[in-house]
Amino acid sequence: MGLHPGGRTTGHTHENDGSNSGARTSSTTTTKWNASTANFATVRSVIRQNPCTNGNVSVLKIGERLSAINRILDSGLDASGTCEVLELLGASGLSSGLLSELKLYSECLPMVDEVGYTPPQRYMHFLWDALDKLPISIIVNFSIPFRRMLAKRLFARCGRNFIAEENVRFNFPQNLEVGDDVFLNRGVFLDTKGGVTLGNYVGLAEDAQIFTHIHSESDHIVRKYAKVVLKDFVMVNSGAMILPGVTIGEQAIVAARALVHDHVPSNALVGGVPAKVMRDRRTEGRSGKELDHIWLHKSAFQDQQ
Repeated sequence: MGLHPGGRTTGHTHENDGSNSGARTSSTTTTKWNASTANFATVRSVIRQNPCTNGNVSVLKIGERLSAINRILDSGLDASGTCEVLELLGASGLSSGLLSELKLYSECLPMVDEVGYTPPQRYMHFLWDALDKLPISIIVNFSIPFRRMLAKRLFARCGRNFIAEENVRFNFPQNLEVGDDVFLNRGVFLDTKGGVTLGNYVGLAEDAQIFTHIHSESDHIVRKYAKVVLKDFVMVNSGAMILPGVTIGEQAIVAARALVHDHVPSNALVGGVPAKVMRDRRTEGRSGKELDHIWLHKSAFQDQQ
C-alpha cells in the first residue's frame, strides 16, 4: 500500500527488488510513505523523524528505501544526508556534526594528495564500508543495488549490471574503472592507488587481491605505482593475488591462490607461486558472451541490457 504525505492511502505499491525476479505486491497498511512518488523535501522531512514514531521509516520496503537513498545521493551528499541514509540502512546514533569531522583511512595514505576526496566522495566511501557492519547488508536485493548506486557515483567508471558482495574493499575508488557485468565476490581487495581497470564480464572470486604499489626496501616511504588491467571475460579464482603492473589478457583464468607477477596471455590458465602458464583455457570453441559469465542463479542482477 502506498501513501502520500499525511498518510493518505493510494492502493497497492509494486516493489522492485533490484534483481530480475520481477515485481512483488505488498498490501501492508502501516507504511506512511511511498518514497518513489513523494517530493524530495518531504522525503527528508519524514526520514528526519524517529523511525519508531511518526516517521515510520522502519516499515519502509526495500524499493522505497532504495528510491529515497537514490534521491539523497542525487542531491549531493552531505553530513546531514549521510545521517538520513544511515537511518534508512537501519543505523542511527551518529550526528551530522560528528560526520562532518569524518576522515577515512584512505585519507591517511600518500596518494590522497594527488587524488583527493570531495565531501560527497568521502561520505559515499564511508557508506560503502559502513553497510557491511549492518544486518541489512545480508539482504542481497537491497545491498547489491545499494552498492551499485554508490559505485556509479564513486568509481571513475562503472558499467551496467555491476555486482559486489560483502566486504569488498578499495582505497581510492576514483582510480577504479569497471566495465559491464563485473562481479566482485566476498572479501575482494582492490589497491587502486596506481589504477585498476576491470573489463566487461570480469569475475573476481572470494578474497582475490589486486595490488598496484610497492615500497622500496631501503626507504619505506618511497613507493612505486603501476596500473593493473584485467581484460574482458577474465576470471580470477579464490585467494589469488595480482601484483602491480600486470595485464591479464582476454578470457584468461587465474587459478586459486596463484601469485601473478607478470602479464598473462589471452585464453591462458595460470597458477602457482609464482604463477606460470599451465595450459590454454578450455573454451570448446566458445568466446565472449558464449562463455556465459553469468554469476548468480537465473542471471540475478544481470538483467540490464
